Amino acid sequence: MPLWLVLIIAGIVLLVLGLTGIAHILIWIGIIVLVVSLVGMLFTRSRTRA
Repeated sequence: MPLWLVLIIAGIVLLVLGLTGIAHILIWIGIIVLVVSLVGMLFTRSRTRA
């Protein structure tokens, strides 16, 4: 299971349990990790084709 998915799921579970501060931080970290990995994948794909 990817790290970003684990972080978002953990954030949602904490959000349901009422720990909103920690949950929002985990959800944002998960989104940031997802975006960084997608950008890295795009740059790697463009380098291998050229």
